[in-house]
Amino acid sequence: MHILVTNDDGVSAPGLNALAHALERVGRVTVLAPDRNWSASGHVKTMHRPLRVWETTLADGFPALATDGAPSDCVALALLGMVDTPVDLVVSGINPHANLGHDVTYSGTVTAAMEAVIAGVPGLAVSLDSPEDHEGPLDFGPAAEVAARLAAQVTADALPKGVLLNINVPYGPIEAMRGITVTRQGLRVYRDELVRRDDPRGRPYYWIGGQAPTGVADEGTDVGALAAGFVSVTPLQLDLTAREQLSAVSHQLSALRLQP
Repeated sequence: MHILVTNDDGVSAPGLNALAHALERVGRVTVLAPDRNWSASGHVKTMHRPLRVWETTLADGFPALATDGAPSDCVALALLGMVDTPVDLVVSGINPHANLGHDVTYSGTVTAAMEAVIAGVPGLAVSLDSPEDHEGPLDFGPAAEVAARLAAQVTADALPKGVLLNINVPYGPIEAMRGITVTRQGLRVYRDELVRRDDPRGRPYYWIGGQAPTGVADEGTDVGALAAGFVSVTPLQLDLTAREQLSAVSHQLSALRLQP
């Protein structure tokens, strides 16, 4: 089993380091990650410039590859032949904050796993639901252990084709977690604000700011599972067709004609 490990926080992120070591129990690990933070970058693929890749190490000396590309580029590079052995599984993370609901469309962590699925390789995205007010280094060890156990299970019993798993882990020791539950996407509540400021020459510039997002903790959702102390595992697919709306939209547009 050859596992590609990547992230969207950059090759120096501690969550990546913890994940790489935990997955060594499951198979051979290759790390290929961005050289900088790509959080909230979405599904980016670099087509307009060349990509650079170089050897580096993680904080504890674990060998790795870094690139000036995005998280999705990391996966594409590896699966297209940048690494010398075919990749059997892609695991992205560990993101220091949860990726819930509509977050999956923004998250470089999740879209790296999506890139794997597009290429026909199973993908897991792993995020840690750390407290917003946490001070000091985060403990990624329990989340890394959960990721390794899920990766081993996916290895033993393959995921359906075209499906990736979005995994969100409560913060704290494994002993405090109530278990693993399969969920659907919940409702994320964003409180974004536009902040306008002026530069030293009086010209305006803008930040998209605001409070940290929350969510509606409905039972059966990723938000609800985390709130109840469970590891949330949400199967995602890239077919975004609103199938239950096909008939209604067809009826709505039935009178529309392109020709007079």
